[in-house]
Amino acid sequence: MIVWLNGTHGAGKTTTSALVQQLIPDSRVFDAEKVGETLMDITPGLPATDNFQHWPPWRPLVVETARRVLDYTGGTLVMPMTVLVEQYWREISTGLAQHAIPIRHFVLHADQDTLRRRIEGDALLGPSPFRLKYLEPYAEAARMWLHGEAEIVDTTHLTPAQAALQIAEAVKS
Repeated sequence: MIVWLNGTHGAGKTTTSALVQQLIPDSRVFDAEKVGETLMDITPGLPATDNFQHWPPWRPLVVETARRVLDYTGGTLVMPMTVLVEQYWREISTGLAQHAIPIRHFVLHADQDTLRRRIEGDALLGPSPFRLKYLEPYAEAARMWLHGEAEIVDTTHLTPAQAALQIAEAVKS
């Protein structure tokens, strides 16, 4: 099984995924961003883009990597990854379904002010224009399709530990 943690930057996906992994037996965290980083390391570089998700190989490589890891280890993969383009989500979710891999898709949500405050106050990464520019695309995706495709976990007033517990309990039930 895959537990996919979606949502925009600042929602708490990375922190929460590590905590979810601790609560779900036989689970591992797989950050699909590492697939994008591998593609970014190709030299000479792939065609210029502002987001590796736009490269067509990224989506099937995420599916194939997740499938291969699950074939090897079994259990559950907890995958923290923002996917705001509906077509990309369809490619990934359809690809996983073709391999009979069930997905529990959660969106970690917070209101725009909370997200902006978290991004601007991030002590580890610092304020990030890259992360801030995704606030509006997230809000649009949430309105148009994303919130209809997932279980919403409103993290506005939750700690990452509380969000992780809510997700783990939902997965186990």
